[in-house]
Amino acid sequence: MSAPDLLVVIDPVARATDGESVRIARDVLCAGAGAGGAKVCVPECAADVERALARRGSRRPVVVGDDRALLRTVRLLYRERELSACALAVVPVGPPDVTVLARALGVPGDAVAASRVALNGTDRARDLLVDDSGGVVLGALRVPARAGSAGGARGADGAGGSCGPGAGPPAADGAGPGEPAAQGDRVPEPRPPAREAPPGGGAARGGAVPGEPGADGGARGTGARGGADGPGAWAVPRHGSASAAAGYGQRGGHADAREPLLRVGRSLVRTLARPLPLLGALAGAAGGPAGGHGPPLRLRVEADGATLADLDRPVVGVWLAPGGDGLATVAVRRRATSEPLYARARTVTVSGPDFRYRADALVGGPVRARTWTAMDSAWWLTLPGPAAGDDEHGDA
Repeated sequence: MSAPDLLVVIDPVARATDGESVRIARDVLCAGAGAGGAKVCVPECAADVERALARRGSRRPVVVGDDRALLRTVRLLYRERELSACALAVVPVGPPDVTVLARALGVPGDAVAASRVALNGTDRARDLLVDDSGGVVLGALRVPARAGSAGGARGADGAGGSCGPGAGPPAADGAGPGEPAAQGDRVPEPRPPAREAPPGGGAARGGAVPGEPGADGGARGTGARGGADGPGAWAVPRHGSASAAAGYGQRGGHADAREPLLRVGRSLVRTLARPLPLLGALAGAAGGPAGGHGPPLRLRVEADGATLADLDRPVVGVWLAPGGDGLATVAVRRRATSEPLYARARTVTVSGPDFRYRADALVGGPVRARTWTAMDSAWWLTLPGPAAGDDEHGDA
């Protein structure tokens, strides 16, 4: 396979924080690019990135930067309905806590190795989650948002965010950022089957997509990176009152009658659902604040219409991630010491009194309801390969 022509988008923050790695990545990419060479773009704002992507032609986009830069590019391509039309490569540059997502997805953390993967790797299909306000989640999402997380600017870079600390599965009680979960809290991490590229090397273009940006009419956040607050990127107009569900906690004939059925349903969910490898990969960055989980929240969690948690039984956390085959994996933990309840569904809705959530590296909310929809093979990422039996996805 001949080397592709490249559009190298260098994140200014990466150049400022680790200029040497950026220079090395640029040299490797320019030296190995195809006959058309590599076109290098150092944008000063999101509009520059948008223009460069719109004029890329057949060049393959390569993002040199952290997880925020990766997700910004994904979000722009998704908004233009071009996300599935080309494979995306990334060269992670930055401290480990801001390149969690790229490494969890399988991209090498070293600039030289990642640059070589961008030139010679295999394109693999990836699922993602889209919320009802147009936000995009590549890695994992947590409710509630963990307070005091680095890089957790509310609304920074617009909706969607990119992955950083605080977006993985339940960690052991007392685990802090970057600390491994206790052995009793670990879950199996089966690897999903590799997904082959479509015949002919092309991917579907265009078409309606759920969660189109601006669907709720809310303004997008454009706050500065690294901790500045934006104008509430994911906030939605408040409506109704969560207290309408009052009475769920009352013990009566109806509540008692439904308990056996609920226990059976939850048992089936525990039996059939499987934890997601990506959740496990992000576990180290997902624990609550040092000292344990926060106070329980009264949330209603629905997976494809089935109720996993209700307002009368508070939970300490809810986690979501793309689970493969067009389904999302959801984990609900009722107590800090209990095993999480797992399920898989195409749509997951969380509702309740005002809550915040952490989608990858950004914090959204407060909102009273949010629905996430899993999208199957919605984007392509260049990863080390080729693997046995995998086809390649070529750019048209």
